[in-house]
Amino acid sequence: MTVKALIASFTQQEDLNFLLTNRIPRAALTRFMGWFSKIENPLIRDGSIALWKLFSDLDLSEARKTHFKSLHDCFTRELKPGLRPFDPDPSVVASPSDGIVGAHGRIADTELFQVKGAPYSLLDLLGDSALVDQHRNGSFVTLRLTSSMYHRFHAPFDAHIERVTLIHGDVWNVNPIALKRVERLFCKNERAVIRTHLSSGEAVTLVPVAAILVASIRLHFLDMVLNAQTRGPVNFPCDVNVSKGEELGWFEHGSTIIILAPGDFSFCDGIAEGTRIRAGQALLRKN
Repeated sequence: MTVKALIASFTQQEDLNFLLTNRIPRAALTRFMGWFSKIENPLIRDGSIALWKLFSDLDLSEARKTHFKSLHDCFTRELKPGLRPFDPDPSVVASPSDGIVGAHGRIADTELFQVKGAPYSLLDLLGDSALVDQHRNGSFVTLRLTSSMYHRFHAPFDAHIERVTLIHGDVWNVNPIALKRVERLFCKNERAVIRTHLSSGEAVTLVPVAAILVASIRLHFLDMVLNAQTRGPVNFPCDVNVSKGEELGWFEHGSTIIILAPGDFSFCDGIAEGTRIRAGQALLRKN
């Protein structure tokens, strides 16, 4: 058995995985990783990337550049042009990022779920009753980004962005093992609520959720990084029009994006829990 296979077997033991990735000083370790990943020392950079490859399926063949200044530079890498074409159909909401499809379906009044049998409420997630009303009985889909994936995310449709709200919180791991054990996990973790509208006026909301080692999100249209160190106002009014496929920003490492859509949208063919999807692929379609 290879070293990578041994590591995979070891970490697939759920109780051990949960212990190693959650029962530790999560916030302190996340702050440390944010600092460490930006060190521009060739030995640290090369050793860190080599270790990362050992523990994951990291593939850098799609990366736009072959030399990285730091581990952070590698995490937030751009891809070669043309590798993530966006579905041009205006009735389609495309996937904003690479990811693995998690819980998805209809919102039962204002209740959705993180895994089967583990519900949470829109109000707990969004913190705004007016926004909750806009998504009542709508559709939702959860996309999980693993550490080795492309970490930039894009506009899933032509949209108007009207506000971003930062909600401070914890940094639990967001893998399936933690989702089965921690109630309302997405409502406890740090997250941003990005309010957008389609050209037809319907609300579609993106909720990037932080995780352990991953508690920063860079948004180009705000020209800032949002994380636990963000001080002052947490509501950022916007008046920004974005085109489908336009890059919105990136996660520092990897995490989760929850997409909330109107009730008259249905899931496109091939969307099933556990399916890998790429940025630009059809995710939801207006009926």
